[in-house]
Amino acid sequence: MKSSDFLLLCRSVRFGDTDAAGVMHFHQLLRWCHEAYEESTEIFGIGANELFPRPGLELELLLPIVHCSADYLAPLSCGDPLAIALLPKALNAHSFEVSYSFSSRGEAVAVGLTRHFCLQASNRLRAPLPASISRWIAASAVTD
Repeated sequence: MKSSDFLLLCRSVRFGDTDAAGVMHFHQLLRWCHEAYEESTEIFGIGANELFPRPGLELELLLPIVHCSADYLAPLSCGDPLAIALLPKALNAHSFEVSYSFSSRGEAVAVGLTRHFCLQASNRLRAPLPASISRWIAASAVTD
């Protein structure tokens, strides 16, 4: 699998993503970051059941976001095409960050960042990153 298969995602700005002025509402950017992270790991082969707890499914390891940021460079309106490029990077044995670059029609429109920390679910102590996430990060460093 080429890294571009799971690190470059496309979508369109939808009506529900915009505010009364007809431009993207500010909170959508972080939602799109997380959705891109979910979609990227899914395409890579990491199932949601490996990353996200849900009723009846307890995980040994958790990956909460401990920091996020977003910068808006240009307005987006309903119907605008959107490309989201992800760049995951290990910070140490128990944390990683994902940088997100958003573009529309070849123009940079936003950037985002999420930083994740790995915890043992049972005691909330730091833990090494899951092997699947480490493989995803390593694969992202390989250029096509």
